[in-house]
Amino acid sequence: MPNTATATPQVANAERNYTVSRKDLPLSCPTPAMSLWNSHPRVYLPIEATGSAVCPYCGAQYRLID
Repeated sequence: MPNTATATPQVANAERNYTVSRKDLPLSCPTPAMSLWNSHPRVYLPIEATGSAVCPYCGAQYRLID
């Protein structure tokens, strides 16, 4: 994921599939890079054990790539 201090924020819930790396852990939805104005409460997702996780609020699917 890009540095959130200088990158353009992602719009929360705009996509359904996201890839994340271990440097992005702990994983939360919405992620810190997402705009929060139209989103749901932040929830932390356990992705380390299986390599994938689904947000219970918005249904976004996350896949660990490394």
